[in-house]
Amino acid sequence: MLRFRDLSFRYKIPLRATLLVLVTAVTLTAANVVREYEQLRTDLFANAESLGSVVAMTLITPLLHDDLWRAYEIVSVPVRQGQDSTLGAEWLLVVDAQGRVYASTRPREQPVGVTLAELGGSVARLAADYDLAALSGSRAVELEEASDFHLLMPILFDGVNLGTLILAYPKSIFEPRFRSIVERGALVTLLVLALLLPISWYWGRRMADPLVQLADCMSRVGERIPVESEYRLYESRDEVGLAGTQLKLMLAALREKEALEQQIIASERLAAIGRITAGIAHEINNPLGGMLNAISTYKRHGQAERTLPLLERGLLQIKETVAALLVEARLQSHPLNAQDFDDLRTLLQPHLAPKRVQLVWQGGLLRTVALPSTQVRQILLNLLLNAVQAAEPGSEVLCSIEHGRESIEFRVANRGQPIPAERLNHLFEPFVGTSDGGNGLGLWVTYQLVQQLGGRIDVSSNATDGTVVAVSLPAPETDR
Repeated sequence: MLRFRDLSFRYKIPLRATLLVLVTAVTLTAANVVREYEQLRTDLFANAESLGSVVAMTLITPLLHDDLWRAYEIVSVPVRQGQDSTLGAEWLLVVDAQGRVYASTRPREQPVGVTLAELGGSVARLAADYDLAALSGSRAVELEEASDFHLLMPILFDGVNLGTLILAYPKSIFEPRFRSIVERGALVTLLVLALLLPISWYWGRRMADPLVQLADCMSRVGERIPVESEYRLYESRDEVGLAGTQLKLMLAALREKEALEQQIIASERLAAIGRITAGIAHEINNPLGGMLNAISTYKRHGQAERTLPLLERGLLQIKETVAALLVEARLQSHPLNAQDFDDLRTLLQPHLAPKRVQLVWQGGLLRTVALPSTQVRQILLNLLLNAVQAAEPGSEVLCSIEHGRESIEFRVANRGQPIPAERLNHLFEPFVGTSDGGNGLGLWVTYQLVQQLGGRIDVSSNATDGTVVAVSLPAPETDR
């Protein structure tokens, strides 16, 4: 499932801008509704206080003369007039100084002579929470979970509290105004969104494009280094522009480094070709010089019986050199088996005795392996002969064989002098070798055979572990 943080900045920035616009619009609308609510509440209580003051003054005479009918007429007028007003009172109640109902616009629900506590509901809560006889001024009351707002207005005459006028306004009186405010706020929000969303998406895409270009350019850096014509970066002095500039410089440095590496590789190849050419010329010129001397001697003195053997040896030496340079690893031979390693140990015995070197053999084959035995034996023979030649007299040469499910690994190690690091880099080139007595073709032939069998050869050499040559060849099992 695609997460928001995995989205491209092409979409992240516009979406965040859209969310910001929505939150801002909703917040402003909510603030406007709250402000309008407070204004309506203030207007309501101001209107109620004004109305209550007039009604309270009018009720003084009926209360002094105990004119109940007149008091009822006075409190009924605001209710009848308020039926068509958005700020009209729902009901009015006159309470005498003893806390009993004196007059009410709802005489059936609030009968005369009943105490407020007996009426119950919000009126009883008003009587319990407020000392109506001690009121010296009007008080606006909004009880929790009550359906009405209440205004308590004392009826005073010459500083004497004759009673209390209670005005009730339904809270639902605000609903039409609220609905109108919310509708206007929603309309304004939609208009703002319709205007700002396209702008935010446009500028969001403009802001994201430099980052997208930078990421696209960086993603192209992999197996090869892209040239400058393959990418386009944002140019400016801000952070993204500076990052793009540094990336350009880095890519230019990488291209320069790559070109330098190619030059070094080409130089190394030319040097290797030069060394090979010089080695071939040396290996062929030596027998050719001897053959030419033999021919010159034959011209002066005859003696064909001595000249022909010299010519034959020279030609054979040239043939061996050329044959070593033309390695062929696809000769027909039987699959590799344990007997082939026994033959190798037999072949090595004459080379071990003169140097008093002991061959330590570890591991072996438990079954036949689908590898050409001639080539594998040639690889191991070359490595073991080199190891014996490099080993110190009286030391050991180790040969270990590990046969896995899909490969076979050989390790040949000796405790002779370590090979210098600069020589390791050219170890498998012809006519380089590891000793001064050979022509260096043995390791080159070994390397060619390993490559043709699809394997890998590695060499490590140090004073602690000696010289270790590891060969790994793919070797699936066979039933032969």
